[in-house]
Amino acid sequence: MIGMARERRLAEIFVEVADSLVDDFDVIDLLQRLSTRCVELLDVSAAGILLADAHGELQIIAASDEHTRLLELFALQHDQGPCVECYRTGRPRTNIDLTRPETTVAWPRFAVRARETGYVATHAIPLRLRSRVVGALNLFQTEAHRLGDDDIALARALADVATIAILQQRTLEQSHVENSQLETALSNRILIEQVKGVLAERWETSVDDAFAAFRSYARSRHLRLSEFATQIISGGFDTTEIPPPAAAADRSGDHRG
Repeated sequence: MIGMARERRLAEIFVEVADSLVDDFDVIDLLQRLSTRCVELLDVSAAGILLADAHGELQIIAASDEHTRLLELFALQHDQGPCVECYRTGRPRTNIDLTRPETTVAWPRFAVRARETGYVATHAIPLRLRSRVVGALNLFQTEAHRLGDDDIALARALADVATIAILQQRTLEQSHVENSQLETALSNRILIEQVKGVLAERWETSVDDAFAAFRSYARSRHLRLSEFATQIISGGFDTTEIPPPAAAADRSGDHRG
């Protein structure tokens, strides 16, 4: 029954993604959803999608949550870690035991920080379309168990969906997405990071809750995350119009009382 429920949920997710791949879709929001779907469908604790910039260095574009320590783990992989190897070779690295000494020898900063954050295993799946690799999907586990072949196959399918989203063509004749477009997506992610910090400080809440409130407001009004973030950073939008997270609203009520 559990398997049937997952298959039904998987079908719903692929329909959701297909419906999103329309003209001028919000690629960051779509990748964000795919990251959270990885945690929902696979037996993993966290997921992130990294894209290569114009210099071939991996940068975080979406994560299943916005916790600082998790984002730091992704950021560390610009020069070492399983995602770097996965990106360079185009081959997946799965069921990597972070507690093994050889893992620490291979990626000292990454492995140590991952264990400190509570993760014991990790996986890296390439974002690849034929011979072109544009990044990697990174999965983390807090419990020591192997992901089976079916879960790995599903992770690869989700990575393929992310790749298609990233390489979505403006016209059928267009053969590839220029680096400048990927650079724009990465720049937009930086803007969103800034907004998260601004809102979290203003509401005295976590960046995860601040991002959820920001994203919920944008989606309810059909605003692209990057464009909404630009409005906020430029001062062109009054952020008091965004309903704060419940915890922040409760504190505000306490202050008024």
